Amino acid sequence: MQTIQQIINFLETIAPLQWQEDYDNAGLACGNPDSTCTGALISLDLTLDVIEEAKKNKFNLIIVHHPPIFKGLKRLIPKDPIAQLIISCIQSDIAVYAIHTNLDNSIHGVNGEIAHRLGLKNLEVLSPMQQSHAKLTTFVPLDHAAKVRIALFEAGAGAIGKYDQCSFNTEGEGSFRPLEGSQPFVGNPNQLHFEKEVKIEVIYPRVLESTLLKALIKSHPYETPAFDLIPLENKFKELGSGAMGVLENSIPERDFLNLVKSAFGTGVIRHSPLLGKKIQKIALCGGAGKFLINSALAKNCDVFLTSDLGYHDFFIPIGKMLLTDMGHFESEQYTSDLILRLIKEKFPTFALLKTGINTNPVNYFF
Repeated sequence: MQTIQQIINFLETIAPLQWQEDYDNAGLACGNPDSTCTGALISLDLTLDVIEEAKKNKFNLIIVHHPPIFKGLKRLIPKDPIAQLIISCIQSDIAVYAIHTNLDNSIHGVNGEIAHRLGLKNLEVLSPMQQSHAKLTTFVPLDHAAKVRIALFEAGAGAIGKYDQCSFNTEGEGSFRPLEGSQPFVGNPNQLHFEKEVKIEVIYPRVLESTLLKALIKSHPYETPAFDLIPLENKFKELGSGAMGVLENSIPERDFLNLVKSAFGTGVIRHSPLLGKKIQKIALCGGAGKFLINSALAKNCDVFLTSDLGYHDFFIPIGKMLLTDMGHFESEQYTSDLILRLIKEKFPTFALLKTGINTNPVNYFF
């Protein structure tokens, strides 16, 4: 049996909390992470009906995309609708975990799921996260270089695009003099020593820095390993806001709108004036993505697909790009399928269920 914390640990290998935006509140909202998990219910939102569904199935973990506590709660009283949800979960001993913008900021997360259902190829992040990676350089005796290198790879270093275990290695000679009280791996106290070493260089996501350093120190033979940590300005295609990809063949604008309507079951699609152009290069952002309109324009995309657009937003791309609003729920509805699939692959015998409750608060009158 897994504990709630073990499920959380796995989710945070996919979308570390450090990837969430400053305004967000992803993570454990309530509950005891050390409890044995009797099962997890997955939903886009937390509602009283979803809580009742978890209780009916005797599940003590609900995983949601949208954090139930987004702004600060000053008191827990039933009259407050958000507090009522938390009170109900606490009374029922149900933990609630939110995986929100940290999952949005992964190319394999919410936006990757939208792109997959549209059939997009050559997917990359629309607005890459700044300074997301760094480089570690360390110096290891020749005979121990392989052990240290493997430890760094296993800790998450050395991944570049579709390649892993990437490193650069240079042989050279290091020098040091052990002082009184030291316990040198090689050399004698108060004597200058020269050692044949390998300089190992690897890049890594900065969110893994603590884990990486622990792996380095544990695997390195020296009492005090020497290493450098260098922030990188490189932009990586896997981490950041929004996504961009291409259809295999260009299609008319109306065919694109029908594709979205069919793939996501949208009640209505709001859009800027049609341009009479073919659609092939597509930018998208699940949820509220109007902050990326100019990024999509700068990348010469044919269309930007998102939600929560205001009246004045539709003026921005007129004559240059089609802007479409498919609805917030509609753009993120398959996030639950994504989370379920990922957990199922890791814990195939774990009790897991996608909610049968439609939590979309928006309805359409035709």
